[in-house]
Amino acid sequence: MSDWTRANTDWFRDARWGTFVHYLADAPSCVEPVALSPDVWNRRVDSFDVERYARTLADIGCPYTFLTLGQNSGYYCAPNETYDGIVGRRPTRLSRRDLVGDLADACTKRGIRLLVYFTSSAPCNDPEAIVALRCTPPWDAGKLGFPAGRYPAADGARTDERLTEFQQQWEAVIREWSLRWGSKVHGWWIDGAYVADVMYRHPDAPNFRSFAAAMKAGNPDSIVAFNPGVRNPVICHSEYEDYTAGEISNTLPTNGVEPCVVPVGRWVKGAQYHILTFLGGCWCHSGPRFTDAMVAAYTRYVNSWEGVVSWDHPVTPDGQVPDAILRQLAGIRA
Repeated sequence: MSDWTRANTDWFRDARWGTFVHYLADAPSCVEPVALSPDVWNRRVDSFDVERYARTLADIGCPYTFLTLGQNSGYYCAPNETYDGIVGRRPTRLSRRDLVGDLADACTKRGIRLLVYFTSSAPCNDPEAIVALRCTPPWDAGKLGFPAGRYPAADGARTDERLTEFQQQWEAVIREWSLRWGSKVHGWWIDGAYVADVMYRHPDAPNFRSFAAAMKAGNPDSIVAFNPGVRNPVICHSEYEDYTAGEISNTLPTNGVEPCVVPVGRWVKGAQYHILTFLGGCWCHSGPRFTDAMVAAYTRYVNSWEGVVSWDHPVTPDGQVPDAILRQLAGIRA
């Protein structure tokens, strides 16, 4: 294990802040199957104007942005032959267009780095994919964030406690994307890594190390984070992550002196300090929930200990950002 080296996060620290977009077929963390056809999804993905969105980011001085590949619905915004080969659905729920690759190209031209969001488990509102991917644990699947009673429970679909077969297939799916995008994608944010002691904290693969290696297959300099859920103070979830996932909802981390406050700095057990929260009322919702001055001041506050802040904001299906949100993001740069 000693030969593993974390990626250099100096560029991330120097960026100070960036944006995060939930581009999904349904609402974030939705627990109901979405009423959507592959054709409608493809037309939606095709409508995203990557050049306009990248120009918008450049105009406000945004150094990096995250884009979700997909989440609970099983609709993803990039094709993947490995995934389709395993799941076998026709027509596929994966878009024809590689939105990640197209957006990466548009951002790279403007000096903006693209990172991606993906989940640690199969899409929980897509039983067909869950069974095919073997993401059916012998323990309570609610621990994965699956809605209770909504996942397949047939004994024939279950695997070992560690979900070894699922993890191997999931890593293969991720590896295909990583190899395709190469150095155009600069990092990954993995949601739902909640059952770490059962699934990932093992000396042999599959584990955190093999998961991280799949994401770095196409770009060894990619930075990786595993989300343990909302935690304040922010924690490092694994020695194989390069920065903290830092999901924050109702409270914002602050610095201070023990025992009243946990002191913070650039590093959390060797991982770059980073937080992710939303500008709107919730993930990808309109808003804003903060004043313009507070957004800028809090970003500077986290930057003061060399931390990084990612701000989630809504976009329309074709990639437009609300004016009120743009004003707040532009205020950070000012």
